[in-house]
Amino acid sequence: MIQTDFLVVGSGIAGLTYALKIAKQFPQQQVLVITKAAPDETNTKYAQGGIAGVWDTVNDSFEKHIEDTIIAGDGLCNRQVVEIVVKEGVERIKEIIEWGAQFDKDAAGTYSLGKEGGHSQHRILHHKDVTGKEMERALLQTVQAQKNITLINHCFVIELITQHHMGYLVTKSTPDVTCYGVYALNLQNNQIEKITATVTLLATGGNGQIYRTTTNPAIATGDGVAMFHRAKGRVENMEFIQFHPTALYEPGLGGQAFLITEAVRGDGGILRNKNGEAFMERYDARKDLAPRDIVARAIDSEMKITGTEHVYLDCRHMDKEKFIHHFPNIYEKCLSIGVDVTKHLIPVAPAAHYSCGGIKTDEHGRTSIKNLYAAGECASTGLHGANRLASNSLLEAMVFGHRSFIDVTNNINILSATTKDSATAIPEWNAAGTTAPKEMILLTQSLKELQLLMSDYVGIVRTNVRLARAMKRLDLLWQETEALYKSTILSPQLCQLRNMITVAYLVVKCAQFRHESRGLHFNTDYPQQNKVPQNIIW
Repeated sequence: MIQTDFLVVGSGIAGLTYALKIAKQFPQQQVLVITKAAPDETNTKYAQGGIAGVWDTVNDSFEKHIEDTIIAGDGLCNRQVVEIVVKEGVERIKEIIEWGAQFDKDAAGTYSLGKEGGHSQHRILHHKDVTGKEMERALLQTVQAQKNITLINHCFVIELITQHHMGYLVTKSTPDVTCYGVYALNLQNNQIEKITATVTLLATGGNGQIYRTTTNPAIATGDGVAMFHRAKGRVENMEFIQFHPTALYEPGLGGQAFLITEAVRGDGGILRNKNGEAFMERYDARKDLAPRDIVARAIDSEMKITGTEHVYLDCRHMDKEKFIHHFPNIYEKCLSIGVDVTKHLIPVAPAAHYSCGGIKTDEHGRTSIKNLYAAGECASTGLHGANRLASNSLLEAMVFGHRSFIDVTNNINILSATTKDSATAIPEWNAAGTTAPKEMILLTQSLKELQLLMSDYVGIVRTNVRLARAMKRLDLLWQETEALYKSTILSPQLCQLRNMITVAYLVVKCAQFRHESRGLHFNTDYPQQNKVPQNIIW
């Protein structure tokens, strides 16, 4: 058994921001950060474009950023939360700059501000085309210098520990479910360990791997949302899956696709179909700078009309030196597959990118389970609504990492009293009766089936028939996987598959409940919007 004061599950920007602040506030107490891969293997690392913030107060303003966010969110943003993130976000950016993050500047030493789809002004700070990686580097370096923070790598969280592990019945209507820590599989020794904590923060990232093609890394399997749902916590708006319009198309490639950041279109890139036509003007007056949901649906439409598997991004007219300076990794990646962006069109297609729904939190990062907070992509704070505005996610992660820290600090005595003396009442993990898996093909084939059905039936455009088909097949996959889970010695592959099926179920179920088309959810059987916007809470 491991006992700690503060537990953080996930080592992306949200988790590390919180961990660093908590550790400095409580120097005599222990902070434990656990991650199932290497510390820097997070969704944060793959965020290319940048982080939005109001720096140019002459041409920009908080109100403009707020309105851009609300317009993109298509009626479902919580305005109070939007104002919090936009107005507090600049201070959080200043903090990470103090911790060592480097953002690009012009020759005069002023920050270079980019513009992306849905933004009315240039307000995106960036570090070349690897902004998230630079921010993760700075945070990790600062965290690792903090003596009361321990990072455990390659440690896979299986379940949240709540009352039902101590013999109490926990139902959906139970008002006082409490989190006491987690059960985790230590991949170094293959032992399942009980980790107890006064306060737990889930910062487990997204779920893009439920789709066949995604910009997310292999670790993005929705673990936090899935275990939270199993613990009877409240999730919301899971149907809103953002597909990035421009992932690099490579024939036959599945899994993680290389992202062509939206900032390329912000700098002048033009989308063209196979006939060379700039088609975005037919779909939106903002053309290539329309919000992502509109651009992704437009590309999907052009692909269906022309019978192709991709469209093209035209950068041939852009300044070569500027492109290479701003997007060096994109330039090199394209060259590696024989595409010189100064001479050739870049083949692109939409890929699953970001989950706008997730664990329902309030403005302090609190969840419906006591002593449990959530921040980052796994959380649904109310900022994104039905569609995330580009480059708002890194901002949100830092703001809610900070706000969770503030709330924990203000309520530490109450939180400590809730979990006091609970560790001895929690049993160790019981693996009695389980055996080694006989056929790994059962897991790999189920994973393929899951990703195919989600891509084919629950993608950019949906119908009632497709959603019903997806649910029937998910039911069968769930039954088969649960049988394996109960009888087999646990492995990350099995646990991740189980989590992905759970998250896919939530996406489909929420999509079935939403009888309208709004933001990222487009159902041809319900093409209109309801007059009164509503969140789908499950």
